[in-house]
Amino acid sequence: MNADEELQDKVPVTVLTGFLGAGKTTLLNYILTENHGKRIAVIENEFGEIGIDDALVINAEEEIFEMNNGCICCTVRGDLIRILGNLMRRRDRFDQILIETTGLADPAPVAQTFFVDEEMKAQLRLDAIVTVVDAKHLIEHLDDHKPDGVENEAIEQLAFADRILLNKVDLVTPEERAEVERRIREINAIAPIIESTHAKVDLDRILDVGAFDLDRVLIGDPEFLDPEAEHQHDLSVTSVGIEIAGEVDQDRINAWLGQLLMEKGTDIFRSKGILAVAGWPQRYVFQGVHMLMDGKADRPWGPDELRSSRLVFIGRNLDRAELEQGFRACLTG
Repeated sequence: MNADEELQDKVPVTVLTGFLGAGKTTLLNYILTENHGKRIAVIENEFGEIGIDDALVINAEEEIFEMNNGCICCTVRGDLIRILGNLMRRRDRFDQILIETTGLADPAPVAQTFFVDEEMKAQLRLDAIVTVVDAKHLIEHLDDHKPDGVENEAIEQLAFADRILLNKVDLVTPEERAEVERRIREINAIAPIIESTHAKVDLDRILDVGAFDLDRVLIGDPEFLDPEAEHQHDLSVTSVGIEIAGEVDQDRINAWLGQLLMEKGTDIFRSKGILAVAGWPQRYVFQGVHMLMDGKADRPWGPDELRSSRLVFIGRNLDRAELEQGFRACLTG
């Protein structure tokens, strides 16, 4: 078997990264619902105490695995190797693998997995790192001041990108968009920038594109293949998860969330939840990025399904007791 045949025999893996709220789950749902003829196994990784993204991903025939016990780029990389190994034992069920990282993941250690682990190296090929960025909020994350020795994940995610999906371009002016692209090019001068709204994109531009170039990465990061190389997260960024049985009052929950994000949205990078609203037969799903929030009715609650609400906030200076008290005040009864 020559080198080209050996490469084609390996399963392509796309690593989907991007800062909190950029639109990764939206893109994932779009990929899972588009008629592209590919069978995709999905591995999700959440940053948070309770899982929500698994409930936001549409039901699909694809194999979907969730990892929510830590960030995929550090403590649970062993879990990633284990899940990939299990996947390869059912190789006939999928054509390629998509790994969605947390919004706080450095893609470098994830990519490293496919070169330093011999079993992974023999069976899988890293096809591309696709970084989704939020055109509205990217610059403030790039300019976020970090403590000494702590990585700026938004910069790392752009630097390692093979494809950059500039999402939410509908929320910025042409001048703002040009400035965002200029800032991107300061960090990554060669990865194609693909503009999108609601993460809708020609999938042929991001899947099975053969874009990852190890030689290029080693020029920029000579320690890339060093398994002892470490990265340090910003420990001031934490997650607060709340899960409570019962229904919420629509007016009270809208007022509380609106006030909360208006007053503290700068520090709340990401908010998302699934709510049981009194009088609504459907789940209510909301997602927020800083002060921006969007919500809609989702699928109906099942006849035997417990009506409960799950919320996750990710950000700085989060007061767990205050958040839980505010949410409990929205409950009916």
